[in-house]
Amino acid sequence: MRLGIDIGGTKTDAVAVDDSGALAQRVRLATGFGHAAVVETAVTAVARIGELTGLGPAGFQSIGIGVPGMVDTASGDVAHAVNLGLERLELGGVLAGLLGVGVRVENDVKAAALGTYRLLGLSGTMAYLNLGTGMAAGIVVDGRLWRGSTGIAGEIGHLPVDPGGALCGCGQRGCLETVASGSGVARQWPTDDPLPVRAVFAAAAEGDREARAITARLAAGIASAVRVLVLTVDVGAVVIGGGLSHLGERLLGEVHEVLHDWGRTSPFLASLDLPARVRLVPEGTPVAALGAALVGEN
Repeated sequence: MRLGIDIGGTKTDAVAVDDSGALAQRVRLATGFGHAAVVETAVTAVARIGELTGLGPAGFQSIGIGVPGMVDTASGDVAHAVNLGLERLELGGVLAGLLGVGVRVENDVKAAALGTYRLLGLSGTMAYLNLGTGMAAGIVVDGRLWRGSTGIAGEIGHLPVDPGGALCGCGQRGCLETVASGSGVARQWPTDDPLPVRAVFAAAAEGDREARAITARLAAGIASAVRVLVLTVDVGAVVIGGGLSHLGERLLGEVHEVLHDWGRTSPFLASLDLPARVRLVPEGTPVAALGAALVGEN
């Protein structure tokens, strides 16, 4: 039995996975903010799963954590996880000391990529395109995460596409993330709705011209991310996940439309059949927690 924990900005998902890769137990709890609270959240998640499985920390084959921010997978250190209130935390080492067993720590998007790959039973090369507050991708090659030489592989949200565009949090201008992410939409469509993307799609459906322009930019930005992933890594599948994926077919349909339009004017892109490579992550599946349970294999 493996244990995986996905520590998100507001909630934490924890799962136990059996030898076949099937989900055996799952618990969800609120995530604390700050160093001590994040550690306490993880320890509580281990205890809750332990109660359900009858296993102590040492009884699991492995324990893995998926967490936002920059992760040193060798040391288990986490840096710049702003939405958790973490500037730097030796998460792996601290948890190992408290639990008495080793803990593997991985970036949450990369963990979700691994979980998605396993859940969908894919082979070859896949990219998991996470569309949440920001944009990032995790790449899996033949069942193993591809991190690149420094672990930065997949950070395509910070590819500039408009030198005169909005200032990105990374310090560049006009990055893909500034138009094709939750924060990008929120900047363009101020609203009291807690889900600005939902609000702008509703306004677009009612015929609002500005809302339609924003959703068109969003779809084009996501399509651009798909094109980048295929042209650089030649992934066989791009699976869209993250908060924006909850829009479902409304979002996927617009992205497919952009990709089809590009294919009509470019025989080269048409030959790549980009629309057929894009799909949504299954709704409600804890892919990041599942991937965290599997990171010990990577």
